[in-house]
Amino acid sequence: MAKDTMIGVDLAKNSFQVHGATMGGHVKFRRKLSRAQFLSFMAAQPPAIVVMEACAGAHHWARELMALGHEAKLIAPIYVKPFVKRQKNDAADAEAIVEAAQRPEMRFVEPKGIEQQARALLFRTREQLVHQRTELVNALRSYLYEFGYALPIGIASLRRIEAIIEDQDADLPDMVREICRDLRQQIAEKTVRIDALMKRIKSTAEDTETARRLQTMPGVGPVTSLAIEAFAPPLESFQCGRDFAAWLGLVPRQNSTGGKQRLGRVTKAGQADIRRLLIVGAMSRLTWLGRKSIREGSWLARMLERKPKMLVAIALANKMARAIWAMLTRNEDYRDPLPVAAS
Repeated sequence: MAKDTMIGVDLAKNSFQVHGATMGGHVKFRRKLSRAQFLSFMAAQPPAIVVMEACAGAHHWARELMALGHEAKLIAPIYVKPFVKRQKNDAADAEAIVEAAQRPEMRFVEPKGIEQQARALLFRTREQLVHQRTELVNALRSYLYEFGYALPIGIASLRRIEAIIEDQDADLPDMVREICRDLRQQIAEKTVRIDALMKRIKSTAEDTETARRLQTMPGVGPVTSLAIEAFAPPLESFQCGRDFAAWLGLVPRQNSTGGKQRLGRVTKAGQADIRRLLIVGAMSRLTWLGRKSIREGSWLARMLERKPKMLVAIALANKMARAIWAMLTRNEDYRDPLPVAAS
């Protein structure tokens, strides 16, 4: 049955502004509700299309509203902003959400399931610990640099750092040694937690068919496959692989006018984690060891002959994104492209 009402909800922690309108845009009601009143009010409404801005709590509320019989849609805040009239307030935001959602060409964010959000939390927790460990390593390097010890960037320098700290001939005050040992202990604790989460990620990736299939592609490992499962919407929502690559921000930014096409750097729009991991995976194929698997005369080999390495990595990441779309929409494992016959 077609729904004749659209309700825009401006979410907050404890205050919810709702704006109900017909599909033609005529206002039916405006209400300000508390967190406790929101669900009971929505339960009393006939089935409607409920639209919210995509934010931290929006996926939870989308699931709750769908359980009440409503059709929940999420919209990116950047698409709502042009429809806000004059002064910005909760009522104006809720009205703008409805007006933006009623545009026939509007794009929406797919609500996430609870398991998908759980996998995203697993990924985010590991990323946070890696960033914290990197911060501690950089702090150690900077402290030792003040006493004349220059060390290279990266986790691999930890052994050299530990040797300097424990070297009794090193010109380091006792207080500095104690501080550095404490930081070294914190780094060790972070590493243990990161390794435990990595084992959890690998086991999670082995339990799902999608993650297993994704890992048949060179350059895609458990972390990348988990990120795609956790953050990407159903790939059937994209019409083609290029649409998925564009969603990831792996296509050139356009600044075209007057019939003249001007293409610049990649847009970097969409999901940054998947884009970053695909580029890292592409770079792994361009190392001296990874290049051994590149066929002579292939597209990748020809690109490497005439283009900078980073540009080739981004182009390869774009191809990987398109291939991922094809694999998941067709339920097929990765297949190496056949070499083009010489003419």
